[in-house]
Amino acid sequence: MPSQGLLIREARESDLISLIGLFAADAMGGHGDTTDPSAYDDYLHAFRAITASSDQTLYAAELGGEIVGTFQTIIVTSLHGRGSSAMIIESVQTRTDLRGQGIGAAMINFCIDEAKGRGMKMVQLTSNAVRKDAHRFYERLGFKPTHLGLKMTLK
Repeated sequence: MPSQGLLIREARESDLISLIGLFAADAMGGHGDTTDPSAYDDYLHAFRAITASSDQTLYAAELGGEIVGTFQTIIVTSLHGRGSSAMIIESVQTRTDLRGQGIGAAMINFCIDEAKGRGMKMVQLTSNAVRKDAHRFYERLGFKPTHLGLKMTLK
């Protein structure tokens, strides 16, 4: 199983080209990601903003020296729930040719363990409504579709 030997670590700026490639290969995401060199500065700016934040972490999943997955975590503290904090899992991507090999599950389980270790009572994520396979994957890992997410694109 390819997930054996998987290293999950904080992403480094030197990983950026590989991370961009994961997002650009996702035709279903609809985020306009591209490997066009003219877009690199946009990604670099975002990477630096994420790494400068104490509440956000961008991760790389590495196998055999290659980046095979990525995800981001965001910690949100709210007044409701007596001041509870939750981990939001965002931007989960596994290299297309390695899906179904346990890499995604290892990344999500890493998040769950990290949240538990930090005393959080909840992890949550959203998934594009058209990603039915992803929904089944998350439900197999124990996530429940308890809320409806809404989005507004701003111009």
